Amino acid sequence: MALRSLWSLGFPIQLLKGSEIAQGALFRKTGDHENAFSLLLVPGGPAAPKSEALGAVGRENIRTFLKQGGRYLGFCGGAGLALSHSRGIGLCPWKRAEYPQRLLHLISGYTLAEPVANDLTPDWHGTMPSLPVWWPGRFSNCGGEVEVLARYHGPDKDFCIGDIALETVPIHIFREWKSRYGLNLTADFLSGEEIIVHGQYGKGEYVLSYSHLETPESADANCWFIHILHKLTGVRAKQGIVSRWDINAPVSNMSRTVPQSLRAMAENTREVIALGMEQRLFFPRTSWLIGWKPGLPGSLCNNLLACVSVACSLEPTAKALAFWQEKEAMLRDLSGAFFMGAEGYLLAQRLAHSLNDFMPSALDKKSLSHERDRLFGHPMQGNGILGQIVQIVEEYSYLCLTSEE
Repeated sequence: MALRSLWSLGFPIQLLKGSEIAQGALFRKTGDHENAFSLLLVPGGPAAPKSEALGAVGRENIRTFLKQGGRYLGFCGGAGLALSHSRGIGLCPWKRAEYPQRLLHLISGYTLAEPVANDLTPDWHGTMPSLPVWWPGRFSNCGGEVEVLARYHGPDKDFCIGDIALETVPIHIFREWKSRYGLNLTADFLSGEEIIVHGQYGKGEYVLSYSHLETPESADANCWFIHILHKLTGVRAKQGIVSRWDINAPVSNMSRTVPQSLRAMAENTREVIALGMEQRLFFPRTSWLIGWKPGLPGSLCNNLLACVSVACSLEPTAKALAFWQEKEAMLRDLSGAFFMGAEGYLLAQRLAHSLNDFMPSALDKKSLSHERDRLFGHPMQGNGILGQIVQIVEEYSYLCLTSEE
């Protein structure tokens, strides 16, 4: 999503792997002098695999990059990576907050934010911007010279806890749930918490946001994203909003040289998601995001569709095609096992939901959990058959987007 947003806004970019950063890729050589990049943007997704890919040397190279005047912009997992913890880079002295209740893992949608006046904050003329959060982490304020740019105020449109849209529940029902069942679903536990922060590190600076400012068709968030990018790089966007991203629609500009097996993978992924929709396990949410019942691998299915949609939209290089051909037999086996297994798993979950009230043990929950891990892996750690597929597709996309040299 971050990559596509930068394309949409017309910003010049170069993709870097963690291993390349460990090899010094942030410090490009031009002639006899260093010509470092101006900004490292680290997107969302789990922070631990990013940290592992960087290694100790890569993390130190990022710190050196900022000490020498570089800038860092991190969204969600990219924000968490910059914090001070065992796997963090330590750009910001704050830590990651623990989750006192499981409910905090389940929030997604738009929140009203209270902006704080700053050079990195647009002038909102006394209004509160509506910012998207997609299952965010939380800052633990440990003091130090950290500037807060925005705090949570309260839920806005399409704000969900799990698969429950809060705007569909009358306020008196919330009060009844709290008094009768001791359950607080109003999301007021977020109020006043930091959502975007800024600080200095050496000669450089960082901006960390648990709001995905790069979310498509999010006017306030995109405005703030463009403002930050301009302040940190001096580059102006070519348009004022990140364009719509309909990942469920077939790619209209697909090159004739895109491998047929990749096209088939995109279609098979759409069919799996359609099955989840038919069985009322998944549901439409936005142009780029499906919704799902808690505990189901909807996010992983959505990620796969986004991944193959991007791959299908790229013009393959000779290196990318050679890589795909090398991996095609393996992909055929992985895809066959995954798509057949995913169909059976989703239908088994539908049956388990139907029988839960009067036959809760009809399907062995341990077997369902094992099958989910085998097929989809862990939501935060990847792995599983799906993880292997995504790794290959992402490498193909990377080779499409890098030079032939």
